[in-house]
Amino acid sequence: MAADKIKVGMLSTLSGAGAGLGVDIRDGFNLALKHKGGKLGGLPAEVVVADDQQNPDVAKQATDRLLKRDKVDVMTGVVFSNIMLAVGPGIFDSKTPYVSANAGPSQYAGEQCNPYFFNVAWQNDNLHEAVGKVVTDKGFKKVVVIAPNYPAGKDAVSGFKRFYKGAVADEIYTKLGQLDYAAELAQARAAKPDAMYIFLPGGMGINFIKQFVGAGLSRDITLFGPGFSADEDVIKAVGEPMLGMFNSSHWAHDMDNAANRQFVADFQKEYGRLPSLYASQGYDAALLIDGAVADVKGRIEDKPALLKALKAAHFTSVRGPFRFNSNQYPIQDYYLRIIGKDAQGRVTNKTLGKIFSQHADAYAPLCKMK
Repeated sequence: MAADKIKVGMLSTLSGAGAGLGVDIRDGFNLALKHKGGKLGGLPAEVVVADDQQNPDVAKQATDRLLKRDKVDVMTGVVFSNIMLAVGPGIFDSKTPYVSANAGPSQYAGEQCNPYFFNVAWQNDNLHEAVGKVVTDKGFKKVVVIAPNYPAGKDAVSGFKRFYKGAVADEIYTKLGQLDYAAELAQARAAKPDAMYIFLPGGMGINFIKQFVGAGLSRDITLFGPGFSADEDVIKAVGEPMLGMFNSSHWAHDMDNAANRQFVADFQKEYGRLPSLYASQGYDAALLIDGAVADVKGRIEDKPALLKALKAAHFTSVRGPFRFNSNQYPIQDYYLRIIGKDAQGRVTNKTLGKIFSQHADAYAPLCKMK
């Protein structure tokens, strides 16, 4: 018997400095649901939303409520990797499929990979690996890297250094959520690099870039970042000081395929802003679930069949063709973007070309999926 409806637990960061990221994931997911007439795989869908407040303890309590009180069938939405690592064990123990629309910790890609965890975004290191290659290819010899001191920050620096072949003059780790960078900028200036690589998501990146330009460092140091430090949420807040910044992404709003054109146009109509990569991932997460539920003809209680259907990834991604690796993280292309002005005079990203084709993460060989 098919179920009469599907319940999705959307646990995300919806308040504080990281709220813009969670809001974009939620809005992207809801747009996909609207495109599907409020259904996933033909089943009426109920989305139960909870705010993790970017706090692992709050996240664990909210997860407990979603699983035990609300009895959700599938979960999604977590932004930050420290939250994902905190709530993962409880979700997996309950045998509830989890579709990550963002957090891609190295642990779940490698030795702690789990049949209930599917990542529709990327593995944390990947966008940083792509920039590492670009900075090398452009001939920069001396770089300072800066990232928050938490799991995804460590993954970021590992990924960048895996492909950057020059000298790393300094590695600076900040508090997660830090907004004042006077000390770090002085430290970077003293190292005299020719380029700087930042991974500072949400409000962190907004403040850093304003202060970087304000301190005059942009005259001597070329700034690079992953897509999530240079996406629409950051551009909207910072504006013109971001012009000329290079960044990497697996998705861009100017990607020319039918699914993406519809997504970008409808997201702007619905929410009055350009979508970010977070929004694209929320949208794809909903479509992955939709395809899997359709594959099992609504019989979502059949967990082995549902897991197999999720792994098959029968959906049309806004990125184009999509497939999972053996660890249930994507194998996909990564692109170089630059921030400039579009035909309407908006400060936004423009895709320059491909960095990696069908790139897999470094941890998949460590995954022995049970």
